[in-house]
Amino acid sequence: MAASGADTSAASVPPPAAGEGAAPPLSGDVAKLEAELAQARKEAADHYDRYVRIMADFENARKRTIREKEELRQFAAARVLEDLIPVLDSLALAMGAAKAPNADLKSLVGGVDMVVNQAKAAMGQHGLKELNPVGQPFDPNLHESIAAQPSADVPEGSVATVVRTGYSLHGRVLRPASVILSSGPQAAANAN
Repeated sequence: MAASGADTSAASVPPPAAGEGAAPPLSGDVAKLEAELAQARKEAADHYDRYVRIMADFENARKRTIREKEELRQFAAARVLEDLIPVLDSLALAMGAAKAPNADLKSLVGGVDMVVNQAKAAMGQHGLKELNPVGQPFDPNLHESIAAQPSADVPEGSVATVVRTGYSLHGRVLRPASVILSSGPQAAANAN
């Protein structure tokens, strides 16, 4: 009986209707997939082309930046040198005046002093400042102590004499001032 019950349930299930549960025709799926694949390949080729162009643009920008940086390095001093050329002209005139048979020492010294001031003004326009700290407290960031000497006029630890002027450019020390510090007034016992 059990066998006949199994036979009756299988016999009672109707066969699937056309289009229901049956696999769709493969040719439609293949065509659709091939179209999607072709579209994906086209998009990939477009993306790769865009990538190549971007990388070329990047490389061109990198080379341009290197070239511009090199040009800046080569010509960075041009403005300073343009301002110093008149100083060279003045020095050439001073040398010509010094070599003249009737050269006047006083006017020659005055002319050289004007050239020094012209050079200082030209360099000052570009941010160069003198460090001349006479009477100021010693600052190891700005000054270089080369000696100490007693001084009744200058307090101990302050700059008594500047041996070599220092220079700074926009607040950055290019060369510290070489100075002689005051060791204070000489003791009375040492004076005797």
